[in-house]
Amino acid sequence: MTTLDFPAWLRIEHWLNVLFLTLLIRSGHEILATHPKLYWRDDSRPGTEWARFTRKTMPTDKLYDTLDEEESYSPVIALPGRKMLGMGRHWHFISVLGWIATGVAYIALLFGTGQWHRYIPYSWEIVPTAWNDLLTYLSFDLPPLLPGEPLDGIQKLTYAAVIFLLAPFQILTGAAQSPAVEARFPWYVRLFGGRQAARSLHFLGLVAFLAFIVVHVAMIALWGWGELNALMIFGEVRDTGWANAASLGILAAIVLVHVAATEWSLHHPRSVQRVLGAVLEKVRHVALRPLVSRQDYSRAALSPEHRVNGKPPDSDAYKTLAVHGFADWCLDVGGLVERPVRLSLDELRGLGEAQTQRVLHNCVQGWSSIGEWTGLPLRELLDHVRPMPEARYLCVLSLQDNARDEPSADGGGRFYEVIDLELARQSHTLLAYGMNGGALPIKHGAPLRLRIENQVGFKMVKWIERIELVSSYDVIGRGAGGWREDNVYYDKDVAI
Repeated sequence: MTTLDFPAWLRIEHWLNVLFLTLLIRSGHEILATHPKLYWRDDSRPGTEWARFTRKTMPTDKLYDTLDEEESYSPVIALPGRKMLGMGRHWHFISVLGWIATGVAYIALLFGTGQWHRYIPYSWEIVPTAWNDLLTYLSFDLPPLLPGEPLDGIQKLTYAAVIFLLAPFQILTGAAQSPAVEARFPWYVRLFGGRQAARSLHFLGLVAFLAFIVVHVAMIALWGWGELNALMIFGEVRDTGWANAASLGILAAIVLVHVAATEWSLHHPRSVQRVLGAVLEKVRHVALRPLVSRQDYSRAALSPEHRVNGKPPDSDAYKTLAVHGFADWCLDVGGLVERPVRLSLDELRGLGEAQTQRVLHNCVQGWSSIGEWTGLPLRELLDHVRPMPEARYLCVLSLQDNARDEPSADGGGRFYEVIDLELARQSHTLLAYGMNGGALPIKHGAPLRLRIENQVGFKMVKWIERIELVSSYDVIGRGAGGWREDNVYYDKDVAI
């Protein structure tokens, strides 16, 4: 029988898990701050949230968008705090990769060394034993350890549940919030009750982890802090004083990592975006880019009221266009194309057969809604203008001036986003001019908006005026690939 001791790899994995789990918790708080409400239904209808972490109340007599609902959490709680969702996303996803890698190595070593016996019971007799252990704890006493093992029955089952159930549950509910996964595998999201249910379950999984941590630390104290801490430092009970000093040193190092991550993010966000983004973009491109939308929601599933993010342009020119039903609006398409065009709305409609799709919209802040969109597949416009061989990206320019919408960002100017030709040619990438059986409403982007169903919402430019095909986006704006990428340090590829 394998000796259930504390080998070096197990001790190292333990402290790595502490690091990545705390990074996930803090960066998760930053993500939650951008829409601090939780729902069970995919329409995210205001007033239907089952939990809220904000005191803000929204007006009922005028249009507001979800940017108005955003909270600014303290850097003590959130990573990095202070309304920096872009940074929070970078840290959350890089920590996810580290945490999953740590977990895979841990489980492989458990089974490779025979240490899996410390968590997986030998027989069903563990169940009544665990029940008796629980009753013993409730009577304020300590139960006996299992013969030849470092845990009692209830502890063994709890560790097994955390490692083999709760941790995978968090990964699976996290994946269910990816627009690329949701678009390609709608059935998978339905397993959790929908996108918002997955988000809520993910939060409840966090609460379960926090509860486990509190109980875990309490159990160490009850069973003998010095001896158990020495086992996790040295692998045997010796030099408890040095073990306490070493564990405090490790915890101090973890705290320093958090402080450094926070300071780096708050003071050098562009550096964080480039360094962490370089890793994340490669992973996303391999794992998520192939996931093309196969959504086809029923009309009954359409959200009664589709949420809004971003306020319509307030320029006199746009207001004049809107008053006249956008009769004088034109879409300019140029750059690296063989046939530059200037198209009215009627001419755009005439380029090809209208395509309608009923899909789930995912805002980067966390809310979702289901809508029906009608328009021209972008690939048909590309076929019409014939991109030159060196064209690699589309820069989509909006009439929206974001200096008004997000005055706290590092820059103002017209909103724009960059997408690559691979995304542009996907079957569900649409230039939408209709919504839910009617004309596209102004608040949702009239006269024309972009739909990319395996990306989050901010990539889907509203109030489009011009599309430019380019070979590189380095010289556009600040060279990060979009207005939000330039000014609030979001990811360029947002398939999750």
